[in-house]
Amino acid sequence: MSFLFFKNNNDKYPSLARALPMNEQVIIKPLLLVFSGVLILWMTAQIRITLFFTPVPITGQTFGVLILAAAYGSRLGVTTMLAYLFVGIAGLPVFAGASSGWSYFSGATAGYLVGFVAAAYVVGYLSEMGWDRKPISVVLSMLIGNAIIYLFGVIWLAYSLNVGYGKAISLGLEPFILGDIIKIILAAGFLPGMWSLKSYFEN
Repeated sequence: MSFLFFKNNNDKYPSLARALPMNEQVIIKPLLLVFSGVLILWMTAQIRITLFFTPVPITGQTFGVLILAAAYGSRLGVTTMLAYLFVGIAGLPVFAGASSGWSYFSGATAGYLVGFVAAAYVVGYLSEMGWDRKPISVVLSMLIGNAIIYLFGVIWLAYSLNVGYGKAISLGLEPFILGDIIKIILAAGFLPGMWSLKSYFEN
């Protein structure tokens, strides 16, 4: 069963989650990782700064999404994002601002939530190609992941607010560039650092 979660596109570069010292044939490992991932997404979503000029808040959530995707790989990353969306739509207050329900998912920020799933697959796939091992490749991977999230987010924002794409970009992308740069720098140190620690303790 865990094969469905942990099967990589390239076994030369197992994900951090797959490299954990647990028997990956035991179903409890992927279930625990999905549960832990949903908790991390919930916590990072509560790091929230509301800006008066845009309906899209600054949160730590994109950092959580992209770090989890890189650490989990494509399949487990997507599974975790879908589980997060499911529990949020079902009514648990896991979205930004402790929000939940279908009304939040269909609101102005819904495109970003859908973008999380697409970005999780792409960033997870890149980590399976070894892109989570070096700072430069991590930066490129995070840039691609952010671009995917914003692509979905801005398109939906323009539709939901009935505004042009230029206005949607000014509301749903430009205010967050600086914060995203900081998150990418943190990720560029965190992921290679985790691999270095793993190698250190194995030697």
